[in-house]
Amino acid sequence: MANVREPRVHPIPILSLRPTQMTVGMREVKEKRQRFREHKSKKKQEEMIGRHMIPVVQGPDERFYVVDHHHLARALHDEGIKDILVTVIGDLTMVGKDAFWGVMDNKRWAYPYDAKGERRHFKDLPKSISELKDDPFRSLAGELRRAGGFAKDTTPFSEFLWADFLRRHVSRKMVEDDFGHAMEKALSLAKSKDAIYLPGWCGPASDD
Repeated sequence: MANVREPRVHPIPILSLRPTQMTVGMREVKEKRQRFREHKSKKKQEEMIGRHMIPVVQGPDERFYVVDHHHLARALHDEGIKDILVTVIGDLTMVGKDAFWGVMDNKRWAYPYDAKGERRHFKDLPKSISELKDDPFRSLAGELRRAGGFAKDTTPFSEFLWADFLRRHVSRKMVEDDFGHAMEKALSLAKSKDAIYLPGWCGPASDD
């Protein structure tokens, strides 16, 4: 088993990468696209891509499965980038195809939940970065973390856990129609005791 992150010298076509989740926050994807465009020259853009390699696991079918940075991969694809550098964090080429997704699930390298927060079969995972669906609550959770609503945490898929929490307390219509209001509500919810079980919870504001 490869435990060391191994950058691939040769670029990998983005569309050959296999997602391990079903959704992204498209609002967050758009922000990443905007930041990429701010690197005006092609050289600056290439440097940015070189600094953000996509972590992947190599499967028994020799394909590379993305285990993080789905938003970045989708943003670069939408910007017309064809190839990207990857970092192999796990080698599962020796695992039987029938056992592969069980191992991925056990290692928390996959998150097969749809835009309603419902678990789906692994066969329902998209086959390409371009097929990832929008979950507006994932965008809300990402913005909440950037606003200090919760701390960055090493727990796998922590922002999806926050997205599911917010999904139960904020209406989708509010998130889609009035993101600012949804953020105000999310910031309040993030400090509540109801969120105490979530990764990166910062607790209620001190009265001191």
